[in-house]
Amino acid sequence: MTDPSTPPQAGQPFPAFALPDAQGHLHTLADYAGKYVVLYVYPKDDTPGCTKEACDFRDSAGLKAHGAAILGVSADDAGSHARFAERYSLPFPLLTDDGAAFLRQVGSYGTKNMYGKVTEGIKRQTFLIAPDGTLVKAWLAVKVEGHADQVAAAIEKHRAQENA
Repeated sequence: MTDPSTPPQAGQPFPAFALPDAQGHLHTLADYAGKYVVLYVYPKDDTPGCTKEACDFRDSAGLKAHGAAILGVSADDAGSHARFAERYSLPFPLLTDDGAAFLRQVGSYGTKNMYGKVTEGIKRQTFLIAPDGTLVKAWLAVKVEGHADQVAAAIEKHRAQENA
């Protein structure tokens, strides 16, 4: 098993990325300058936990109210992402990290423990990135239930601190 890279730290610039969506369009962090970005990493399209998480982000009134850009990232291919997004009417891009190079860079790929079994793979994590490209907060061990609301609350808190 390999150790993951160190996750980005709050207050530091988030690592640059250029990842394709299901239609092959490249998305970079610079594309979302001026907006909060919710970059959520999930293990696999169309599995129960990943489906619930995607639908919760889709339905989050708080994230919509803040105008946050939501980006899902996994190592699944474009066809899998297209089917998943269509099946659940996901209005945000699902990005493919073929080979998981970016996921390794941000510490989202590596050794994990699932139900007592140690495996290597993609970890369910979320990164909230400020409009200036710095990391606001990282959730490195996401529990799906209520997570979208936690992210919306973190945006609210960050905005209040910025305006204080």
